[in-house]
Amino acid sequence: MASIFTKIINGEIPSYKIAEDENFYAFLDVFPVAKGHTLVVPKKEIDYIFDMDDNLLAGLHVFSKKIAKALEKAIPCKRIGTAVVGLEVPHAHLHLIPINNIADISFEHPKLKLSETEFKEILEKIKANLE
Repeated sequence: MASIFTKIINGEIPSYKIAEDENFYAFLDVFPVAKGHTLVVPKKEIDYIFDMDDNLLAGLHVFSKKIAKALEKAIPCKRIGTAVVGLEVPHAHLHLIPINNIADISFEHPKLKLSETEFKEILEKIKANLE
């Protein structure tokens, strides 16, 4: 059975897509811990990030770097924190989270509840900064 991320990639579930190429897909997390919280996933469905072959794993990070640079310009923050948890969805993914301190990357914080308008505004700001 396809993961929720595969369904998003295939357009079966709508997403706030930031960018994609032949191997990767980046979109806003709809249950964000911070404004601009983004997920980057390989299009190939692989459960565990460290089961990815070296080229795909390296490519994930290179693709994520472009997204992180745009995110950093769009959302005022000190850094873009990255996290790999890997328990919530059986499809490898990297979290990109705008942070100002270490506590900002905590998944124990209540998730933000953003309106569709807020998601779209964030999405457009990020996309406008993609190079």
